[in-house]
Amino acid sequence: MRILVAPLDWGLGHTTRCVPIIQHLRSIGHTAIFAGNDWQCQYIVKTFPTIETIHLEGYNVEYSKKGGGFMAKLFAQLPGLLKTIRYEHQWVQQQAEALQINGIISDNRYGLYHPSIPSVIMTHQVLAQSGMGPFADNLLKRVHYKQLERFKDCWVVDVPGTPNLAGKLAHPNVMPANAQYIGLLSQVESMPVSEQHLLILLSGPEPQRTLLADMLWQQVQQYKGKVVFVEGSDKVTDKGTIPANITYHKRITKEVLQPLIAAANMVVCRSGYSTLMDLVVLNKKAILVPTPGQTEQEFLGRHLHKEGVFYYAPQKGLKLLAALKGAETFPFHKLPLANAQYQYKAVLENWLQKL
Repeated sequence: MRILVAPLDWGLGHTTRCVPIIQHLRSIGHTAIFAGNDWQCQYIVKTFPTIETIHLEGYNVEYSKKGGGFMAKLFAQLPGLLKTIRYEHQWVQQQAEALQINGIISDNRYGLYHPSIPSVIMTHQVLAQSGMGPFADNLLKRVHYKQLERFKDCWVVDVPGTPNLAGKLAHPNVMPANAQYIGLLSQVESMPVSEQHLLILLSGPEPQRTLLADMLWQQVQQYKGKVVFVEGSDKVTDKGTIPANITYHKRITKEVLQPLIAAANMVVCRSGYSTLMDLVVLNKKAILVPTPGQTEQEFLGRHLHKEGVFYYAPQKGLKLLAALKGAETFPFHKLPLANAQYQYKAVLENWLQKL
C-alpha cells in the first residue's frame, strides 16, 4: 500500500510524531509518501533517507510578539487558513491518482480528506481551546467536530480513560463520531543511561522561541552545573564565548536528541504535546514554559503541574535558577502509561487491513 502522510507545519512537533507512523508503515512492507514544506521534508529525509517526498506548502501562520495577542492574530488569519484548507483539499484530489495513493494520514491538516480514499486525521486537541470563554469554546467545538468528521477516521493521540496526558483536550464528554484513541506517538525509545546534565530544549513558533532562547541563554550563564542547550533553530546567532560547562547545539536530529533527553536530570522546554510525549516515554522531570498566548500549551502546563507530573513556569518573569529551586521539592509523579507509545501499531494495522 502507498500511504500519504502529511503533518501540520506549526512547529516541529507535528512532523516528529509522524516518525513512528512512517517507521511502522515501512517496517511492515508499506510505502510512506511524505508531504510537507521544505524544512519538513528536509527533516524527514534526514530520518528516512530513501523516503519519497512531495512538496505541500504549509499554513504559514504568523505569530504575535506579544503573547496575549496570539489568538486574536490567529483569528485574523482565519480567511487565509480556510483558503489553504480548500487548496490542500483540491491538491490531494489532483495528486491522489498520480501518486497512486491507497490511504491518507493527516496530522491536523483539515483539507486532506478524499471522497474515495480512506482518510485519517490525527489530533490530540479534540476540544480546542479558544481562550475567549465558554461561548466561544462551544462554537469552536461545533466547527471543529464538523471538520474532524469530514474524515473517515479520527485518531486521538492519547490513551482512553484516566490517567492520561492531554486531560480534557482529548477527553471531552462527547467524542466525534469517528474518533478512537491510538495511544502516544513518540519518536524516542526508552533507554537506560546515567543522568548527568540540565537540558534546555527550545522549539515552537517565532518570535517567541527566540525571545525565550535569549532569556535562557543569559540566565543559564549563572548555572554552574553541566548544561546542554539546544537552540531549536537554524538561524545564525552569535553566542560569543560559550562557557566550558555548556554544550550548545542548533537544530538536531532524532538520533542526536534522544540520548540527550535520556541523560538529562532536568529538562526545560515548551509544553508542546510532542515534547510531552517524549518526556513521558523517557520518564523525565521537566520544567514547562508554555508559548505565551498558546491556549493549548498554557492549559497543558497548568494541568500537568496540578496533577504533579511536570513543573510549570510562565515565560513572563521567568527566573531559571528560581524555577530549578522550586522543582527540587515538586513531586514529579510518573504517569503509569506503560506501552502507550506502541498502541498505535494495532490501530494502524487494523486500518491498513481495511484498505
